[in-house]
Amino acid sequence: MTGENNKYMNRHPSSAEKKGIHGMGSGRQRGRAGFHGPAALMPGEKPKDFRGSMKKLVSHLAAYKVKIIAVIIFALLSAVFTIAGPKVLAQATNELFAGIMNITAGGTEGINFARIGSILMVLLGLYVISAAFMYLQGFIMTDVSTRAAYDLQNAIAAKINRLPLKYFDTTTHGEVLSRITNDVDILGHTLNQAVTQMISSITIMIGVFVMMLSISWIMTLIALGIIPLSFFLVMLTVKKSQRYFRAQQEYLGHLNGHVEEMYSGHIVVKAFNREEQAIEKFEEYNGELYRSGWKSQFISGLMMPMMHFISNLGYVVTCILGAWLTARGAMTVGGIQAFIQYQRSFIQPIMQIANITNILQQTAAVSERIFEFLDEEEEQPDHPRVSVNLSGKPGGGQIKIDGNVEFSHVHFGYRPDKIIINDFSAVITKGQKVALVGPTGAGKTTIVKLLMRFYDLNKGSILIDGYDIRDFARDELRSMFGMVLQDTWLYNDTIMENIRYGRLDATDEEVIKAAKAAQADHFIRTLPGAYKMVLNEEASNVSQGQKQLLTIARAILSDPKILILDEATSSVDTRTEILIQRAMDNLMEGRTSFVIAHRLSTIRNADLILCLDKGDIVEQGTHEELLKKDGFYANLYNSQFDRIAI
Repeated sequence: MTGENNKYMNRHPSSAEKKGIHGMGSGRQRGRAGFHGPAALMPGEKPKDFRGSMKKLVSHLAAYKVKIIAVIIFALLSAVFTIAGPKVLAQATNELFAGIMNITAGGTEGINFARIGSILMVLLGLYVISAAFMYLQGFIMTDVSTRAAYDLQNAIAAKINRLPLKYFDTTTHGEVLSRITNDVDILGHTLNQAVTQMISSITIMIGVFVMMLSISWIMTLIALGIIPLSFFLVMLTVKKSQRYFRAQQEYLGHLNGHVEEMYSGHIVVKAFNREEQAIEKFEEYNGELYRSGWKSQFISGLMMPMMHFISNLGYVVTCILGAWLTARGAMTVGGIQAFIQYQRSFIQPIMQIANITNILQQTAAVSERIFEFLDEEEEQPDHPRVSVNLSGKPGGGQIKIDGNVEFSHVHFGYRPDKIIINDFSAVITKGQKVALVGPTGAGKTTIVKLLMRFYDLNKGSILIDGYDIRDFARDELRSMFGMVLQDTWLYNDTIMENIRYGRLDATDEEVIKAAKAAQADHFIRTLPGAYKMVLNEEASNVSQGQKQLLTIARAILSDPKILILDEATSSVDTRTEILIQRAMDNLMEGRTSFVIAHRLSTIRNADLILCLDKGDIVEQGTHEELLKKDGFYANLYNSQFDRIAI
């Protein structure tokens, strides 16, 4: 099979689908917003099965268990050394306070700077060690998350090639793209954040609580009393801002979709003078985005000032109570300083854990979508009984394909309860040009899908040179075919490489020879750079007819045994059609060819014309024979020349 990706396999996403892609992009922003700032507590997309999704994710991460254990150990050590800091600093504070009080009382001993200096050196050592462990765990976790995302993207890319065509017929391309890009990207980021933050936050919260109790249980109870009030205000703010955040993401998706549509269709917009309407629609979406964005940011922005106010209120209460306890000799000044530090450190991990809960929801949601895709039913495995001789060299127990095709009592339906091909039988001999004609929905394209085994039959068989197509491996079966389609597919590379896609080991001379046979060499040499000219992403720097000639050259280069031509001349002018027809005649020479045509004048020289209607062959024969019958084909053919009465 040539590299010509066909309309059954690689259609471009529609505008609606692209909106979906933009929507997922917005989702990525929403996901990343979950890591920092006031929007951190915004709830993300919730999974259908949180436990099952996390179980699959943990199973996938089992390959990195040694590194993850190292991350946990380093995170614990970093937190422990951080927690010890305020307690050590309290000793320096007490030493300084004692020296000042001694000087004030007229004592002979002053401030012991040597002692304070040694304490501060110990403190510096603790913080350096903590930072080193934090760096190590961050470095390792980043490696784990990026490698996990890399492995998942590879698994998804491999999975795409194992999925049956029916999956892509029922799933938008935007949905598939979002899973391999946005979902994996979000998963990598959330993994990196969630694991390290969860370990550090829990360790710090427990450690700080123990340290606070060791200083004063009374002051610890007072500090704990502030937490419910903090959470109440946070939840109230989140509840108020939540609907505005959702509206912001919704209108961001609408705005992106509108801009994409207007940009891709700007010629049509200008042709119908709809610029003002496009601008009005943009301003409507942009205005809603501004209003919802302003409200969401303002309301969520109130969270931090309120938290600071409550925290400062708590520090005031702590200072007053600490001063009273110090005056009674139940606490030192260094103890007050250490307690205030611990109190500040105690609220932060609680907020982080609440944030991580949201991050874990996002992690589970995207991992559920990823593993849902990876668990999709795959094509039935091949059980090849024969091997095709693709090299052309004799021997090796491989068969040589001549191109005889037989359809024997074929029955097929995309759904078991709706059969659309009913008892289709036909015999095509080597080198014949066979045309498939009929109204839309007659089953012409379906016959091609079945021939290339994009779908398996419900009943009957298709034989190539006497061998059932199910006896071949799918890749070897499709290597027998070349396809030239109405929807051309060229990619962002040189013209030389686009033609070479039909046979990757072809030399430059063979590529040029194929281009000459396809009537493409002349126009290629008139282009800037000739064969080295790079086609842009949409291949819009060459005309539609030129694209078609390049795909024919690609098919000629692949030297297939059987050809499939699907309306290859339907969207070009008459002069280009003559060139394409001449190129296709060169391509079809000596090869079995299946031509799907609506313009019946292009298939008058076919060796066999199969007229399909509702999945059945209603007539078959040559052009002249079918016209003499004055039946189904004659009506189709003559209808092209009927004038519509006005």
